[in-house]
Amino acid sequence: MKELSNYQETVTSLLNQQQFNENDLDYSILEKHIRILENMALIGNSAISVFDMYKQEHVFYSNNFGRLIGYDIKEPAHYGPHFLQDKVHPDDFWELTMNGISILKLFLQFPPQERANFKFINEYRILKADNTYIRVVEQDQIMTFDGCGNMWLSLGIIDISPNQDLQEPLKSQVFNFRTGEMISLQQERKKREVSVSLTQRELEVLKLVKTGFLSKEISHKLAISIHTVNTHRQRILEKLHADNSMEAVVFASDMGLI
Repeated sequence: MKELSNYQETVTSLLNQQQFNENDLDYSILEKHIRILENMALIGNSAISVFDMYKQEHVFYSNNFGRLIGYDIKEPAHYGPHFLQDKVHPDDFWELTMNGISILKLFLQFPPQERANFKFINEYRILKADNTYIRVVEQDQIMTFDGCGNMWLSLGIIDISPNQDLQEPLKSQVFNFRTGEMISLQQERKKREVSVSLTQRELEVLKLVKTGFLSKEISHKLAISIHTVNTHRQRILEKLHADNSMEAVVFASDMGLI
């Protein structure tokens, strides 16, 4: 799926803004964490994972990760980084990915000393092994920083949600440990939606961008100049407060514009 590929490229681009020195990364720290996290998963019956922002991959799944939602214990390792991603309810998926991008961008803007104060909390629907959905709560926070303040190891903890109303959509919040402030990303998005109004031509261009057409191809399809296409694309980014076309597509899809 082209949108998923664009999403992954965007995440990679954001993560590459951090400058790691491999020689400064002591992976014995991860091994110590893993021993503790396995016990935490056992005691709390939570599924736990660790994402390495230097390697840009998951480097740990607790042994009960798949079992929590009815899958074989070895499935997370077998499916790799897309184990959960492939099972998220389709109505929750794009907002979840969009929120992930927004939070990563936010964290990168914080000074290093502020980054440890926040937890990203999502409640969403995920497909179980018996082909029924269940609501889970996922909490993500930075667990380990390198010596330069780069976000290195990210901790993810997943529990079965006490709220099992499967009609409810995704809920995303950011919690500030230091101030106690809880921010709903859905409420923030509603504020942005009020001010967003794309013209009919901008919507046509964005729909073609979503399909994967390049500016030259859009120019031919709509019988307008490439300059005009690029002007429309720039205005779309400005109106949606997006950094690139992929974000614009995700934002507009989430708002029901396309």
